[in-house]
Formats: sequence, structure tokens, C-alpha cells
Amino acid sequence: MRAASVEETTSRRADPGDEVRAFYESHPYPAPLANLDRHRELYRNPDRRRAVSLLLWPTRQPAPNRKILIAGCGTSQAAIHAMREPDARIAAIDISEASLSHTRELQRKYGLRNLDLHRLAIEDVGSLGEVFDEIVCTGVLHHLPDPDLGLRSLRAALAQDGAMHIMVYATYGRAGVYMMQEYCRLLGVRANDEELRALGATIGALSPDHPIAAAASRAKDFRQADALADALLHPVDRAYTVPQLHAWIERCGLSFARWYEQAPYLPQCGAIASMPHAPRLASLPPPLQHAAVELLRGTMTKHDFVAYRDDRAGESQPISFEGEGWLSYVPLRLPWTLCVRERLPAGASAVLINRAHPYPDLALPINQAQDRVLAAIDGKRTVSEILRGATETADLDQGREFVERLWRYDLIVFDATASR
Repeated sequence: MRAASVEETTSRRADPGDEVRAFYESHPYPAPLANLDRHRELYRNPDRRRAVSLLLWPTRQPAPNRKILIAGCGTSQAAIHAMREPDARIAAIDISEASLSHTRELQRKYGLRNLDLHRLAIEDVGSLGEVFDEIVCTGVLHHLPDPDLGLRSLRAALAQDGAMHIMVYATYGRAGVYMMQEYCRLLGVRANDEELRALGATIGALSPDHPIAAAASRAKDFRQADALADALLHPVDRAYTVPQLHAWIERCGLSFARWYEQAPYLPQCGAIASMPHAPRLASLPPPLQHAAVELLRGTMTKHDFVAYRDDRAGESQPISFEGEGWLSYVPLRLPWTLCVRERLPAGASAVLINRAHPYPDLALPINQAQDRVLAAIDGKRTVSEILRGATETADLDQGREFVERLWRYDLIVFDATASR
């Protein structure tokens, strides 16, 4: 048998995939959950499950027995999905046995019989021999040695009319993170308890003007040792700008559907809508609008979006306010939004807030007439029925403008199955 050369041995030792696997065996992420009681209570509300489904498929009702893949499931994500979708079959893969062991504990505790776990790399998902209606891969692809290979592998496992929910890091908002990653490399900081405590204390002592400070104040990744290691000491980490993200998914055979929360990217929403450049921004094609707004906001740390296969039948974004099809949409209020009725701006009847938004300027004030429209949204009536019943005059232009704003601000989703 031929002896391995020094170069071959070094190559094997430096394999990024092996480094990532070893990292997660030592530092399972996210922090393991002891129970899922809160998630069980949240998803007793059927509107919450319906809203998540409509974010993925606004023009169709998902099959109750659909197959869902959680790719890179970590310590608890697959168990949460299995609890949330009891009629679906959930398959979950991860390279870390430590992470899977935490999920198995939750599976046993809650009797999640619809969940199958596999220790498997995303690049090898084809070995399952299955095609999935829905694939969830959040916070994983940016840690792969070859994200293109990973995304193409998932695309091959996605049903032609399926949907993929993806989250990857965003470049500009993580500038401080990458500065601290470089700092850690210069000092040779290692991912052990003593060094992580010292690193956390160092970050805490930095000036509030340091670029890491804003990210540290918003993120959970600086409050727990394994999470801090994941943020600053991970062996493989990359990020994407909006144009880079679009180019990435297109070359991997996917089409962009929507941002999971779209308002932060839209020039029609929040403070950006009143800026001098707002009309010029709104005149750009949507991908360029979103790229420009990412630059204006400057602090986005992740991109969370829905994608389809590029050979899927139908429009990538089927929600449209052209023509009259929008009148047959059935709006559903997102259960995680708030309606505030205290300390209101002048002339406002309420202020609407999506708690998932990271930017306070995305609060939407509404007047009394708009409040009546909002109150009539019950997840059953069409826009046409709501506007006829809630407004004294059938001003379709005003009605369309308000309903579209609710949608743009991520306050409602649409069931558009009747419009097909």
C-alpha cells in the first residue's frame, strides 16, 4: 500500500468539512432547548400554521401529508417543525451527532413520531432518495466549504412545485463581526471556555462606537459561549450582498420568490419612503431596489427568503395588484403582529408593528377608515367583501393602496388560491 504523502496528509487535516463537523461536535448550536412547550402553545393557533404556509405558497393549499426536509437542523429546529406540522413527515439532517442527540431527546420527550433524523451532510442529501415539498435551510449554507454544491444538492431534492426557505448571512451588517473574526485570528483565540469568557469580556469593554457593538446588542450570539464561538470562531463563514445572493440562487437553478420579511428591503416602507431618493428607488427593478435599500439600511446581518425551482410552473411572485385579481385575495393577519393604541401620532387610530422587523421605522400608523378595514380581515372574506363592508364609499384605488401597504409591511399574507 502506498504511503500518503505529506501534502495528502495536510490536505486531509485541513478539509473544511471535517473542521466544521468537529466544530459543531464541540459547540452544538443553537443552544439546546429543554422543552418545546412555548412552541406547542404558539402553534395551537391554526392561523399561525396557515400564515407560514401562505408565505411559501400563496396560490395553493399545501397537502397535509407533505414531506419537509430540515437541512442542517442543529439542536432543536427539526423537533419544532415536527411539533408544528403534526400531519407532515419531517426528515432532518445534520453533520453533528452532538446536535442530533439533543433533537432525539426532544423527539422522545414529545413523542414526535413524524420525525426521522439522519447524520448526513447537505451535499449528500441525494442519498436519502426522496423528493421534498418543502426544504428549510437556515443559517447553514454560508458555513459550507462549497455553498453552490450544497444549494444545488437541495434543489435536486426539491419537488418541482416545492418551496425552499433559506437564510444566509448578509455582508454589510456583519462588518463588525468580520473585524472581530480577524482579531481572533491574529491573536490565535481558541474556542475553549476560558478563551470564550475572555473574548466576551473584551467585546463588552469595547467602545459603543465600535462596529461590533450594534451587532452584539441585537444578537443572541454574544450571550452564550457556544453561540459566541459560532459567531466569531467558526472555521467557515461567508456572507452575501443582495446582488450576490440573486446571482447565487440563479446559478444553482432556483428563482427568488420573496423575502421572508420584505418590508426592510422595500423603498415604499418606513423612513426610506420619505427620503428624497424614494421615487428614484421605486423606479428601479425590484432586485436593484432591494440592493439599494440594503446599502441604505447598512445593518442587515442576514437574508431570509423563499425560493422555488427555476423550472416551476407559474410566477415566482404571484401576488400582484395589477388588474382586478387582487380583489379575490383572502387576507390573513399575521399572528405575530401588534396593534398599538396608546401614545399614537396625531391623526392615527392605531400603529401596526411586525415584531419580526429589526427596524423601528417600519411601524405603520393607520387612520379610522383603515382601522375598520383592518378589523374586517378575518382570514375568510375576500378583499372585495372587506372593502364593500368596511368603507362608506367603494374607492378601489384607496382600498388597493391600503391593502397593498399592509402586505408590503408584512402585516398580512394572502390566500390567492381563488385567483388562479
